[in-house]
Amino acid sequence: MAYNSSDTAAFKGVWVFCEQRDGVIMSTSYQLLSEGRKLANDLGVELCGVVLGSGVKEDYLKALGGYGADKVYSCDHPLLKDYTTDGYAKVLCDLIEDKKPEIFLIGATNIGRDLGPRCAARLHTGLTADCTHLDVDVEKYKNFLRTTSTIDVDNTAFEENTNLKMTRPAFGGHLMATIICPRFRPQMSTVRPGVMQTQPFDEAGAAKTVVEKVDVKLDKSDIHVDIVKIEKTAKKMVDLIGADVVVAVGRGISKDPQKGIALAQELADTLGGVVGASRACVDADWISVDHQVGQTGKTVHPRIYIALGISGAIQHRAGMQDSECIIAVNKNASAPIFECATYGITGDLFKVTPALIEAIKANKAAK
Repeated sequence: MAYNSSDTAAFKGVWVFCEQRDGVIMSTSYQLLSEGRKLANDLGVELCGVVLGSGVKEDYLKALGGYGADKVYSCDHPLLKDYTTDGYAKVLCDLIEDKKPEIFLIGATNIGRDLGPRCAARLHTGLTADCTHLDVDVEKYKNFLRTTSTIDVDNTAFEENTNLKMTRPAFGGHLMATIICPRFRPQMSTVRPGVMQTQPFDEAGAAKTVVEKVDVKLDKSDIHVDIVKIEKTAKKMVDLIGADVVVAVGRGISKDPQKGIALAQELADTLGGVVGASRACVDADWISVDHQVGQTGKTVHPRIYIALGISGAIQHRAGMQDSECIIAVNKNASAPIFECATYGITGDLFKVTPALIEAIKANKAAK
């Protein structure tokens, strides 16, 4: 039967593009599989991971089942060893046209942001980019709105359906928009890394995962770009998503940004953490964008999050409010950041932070 993206009844199942680099599965894939498992459970369908590459080890493929995959499609071909838009898009679209999943999730990485739109255009469907929340169940979506929006949920009519409700920041992060794709399939979404929580690894799930080898139809003539050489940047980027402790600075460091960042770095070093920042600091060019936490930055879930001089706008809180322990320091006793803080300190960060550093060092020395 010919592929028809508007024949929504012909599509079934949730798929996740499991990105690999140099034969190693990226952590974003585990996050998406964990989220995809929830969606598949709500729909009562199968969750499949899709891996494109060359020589990816069987153990890595089976391990995807430990994060929720029922089946893994392995597309192994020498021309897929290095990422090319043409090669990956052709193989992926061929597979989707054959198997017809109803939902397809891709990580919003550099590769995902390039691959997703190309596939959506070829498949004649929609794509919602940079999503931070996904739902298919209407009641779960309403519960999400109760805690994240000003909508009067109980007095608002909602259409009962299982369309994927894809929520993402809009207008520079000043509001959240939920988008659906009711008339075409698959429903495609790129999802921001670090937003979705990775479920604990399940050995039993990995053991029973079915790995299906795909007969890849790909020729050199299908790829219109030659990769001459791959060079990795020497610049060291801060790993906010994987950090156990994040010390973030906000507009409160404005009277002496360099000193404020230096204090945050010293506190982070003392705790074995990294430095983050609010959008205001990045926009003011006080710190590079790879440090940004929030809707338009990175979403983090550290064990300890220390907010120094951050007022706590909703755009920032959306990126850190699920941290295990939040410590906020702000001169304004009514700052919104205190609403989500585990511990709050009302005071000047330039005085409080050195005191925190000394106290932590003294405590370590005593032990």
